[in-house]
Amino acid sequence: LTFTTSYVSKVSFIISLLEATPKATATPTKFFFKIFYLCFSFEMNINFNNKTIVVTGAGQGIGNELCKRLYNNGAKVYAFSRSKGPLDELKLECPNITTVTVDLGNWNDTIEALKILDGIEVDGLVNNAAIAIIKPFLELTESDFDDQFNINFKAVFNVTQQVVPLLKTGSSIVNVSSLASLIGIDGHSVYSATKAALDSFTQSLSLELGPRKIRVNSVNPTVILTKMGRANWSDPAKSEPLLNRIPLRRFGEVSEVVDAIVYFLSEKSSFPIDSSCFLQHSNRKFR
Repeated sequence: LTFTTSYVSKVSFIISLLEATPKATATPTKFFFKIFYLCFSFEMNINFNNKTIVVTGAGQGIGNELCKRLYNNGAKVYAFSRSKGPLDELKLECPNITTVTVDLGNWNDTIEALKILDGIEVDGLVNNAAIAIIKPFLELTESDFDDQFNINFKAVFNVTQQVVPLLKTGSSIVNVSSLASLIGIDGHSVYSATKAALDSFTQSLSLELGPRKIRVNSVNPTVILTKMGRANWSDPAKSEPLLNRIPLRRFGEVSEVVDAIVYFLSEKSSFPIDSSCFLQHSNRKFR
């Protein structure tokens, strides 16, 4: 048997689901099938030959790594980011990738940028772009509020509304959410609210698109060591209390989130819809 990434990563991923997914007790049947498909999905290489995938937030972190993984597995990738430099670097590494520089916080500019997809049948959409402004509640400004909701939720709505008419039967939408959508974290009041809104959107959209055989799922990681994650959790005084509540005493790696997204994009996930994949190593609250 061959694996797309390390066996250890897969075992860690599946164990985290068993430990952490709240839906395990509420909907055991759905959870059983989720684990069943996960276990078998990694028995062979997942390829995306002749598949077209759209990824937002592709300039760095999870989105950047995902684009490389999809590209190397045969996908035609459309990578969107507001940062041109990282997209240029991505293009050098993946010459046939299509990169688009756009600020997703601008509604009309986003619609114009997405016209590059006109006439193209799309197999998958990953809404990954997000920002986090970490401040005490009383220090948050109206701009902090608007910026986070514009990128983390409103932009997802806009991008999805433009792309859905292009999606093939049997395609997949993956929304990158956060464990913060369910669990309160100091300094994350608005960020958490944006991700809770995203989860609710995922659930409702899955009902609307299900009859078209379009799957809509979310991936909800804990702290992941992206550039943003390292910046927000670099202070030991802040990170140590959380790490002490995680049995493995570490935060998540980007590749572990990419594994989950790849699964939901692939034909191996033809059954799950309205599923939230909670990537963490403990079900304890961040308090």
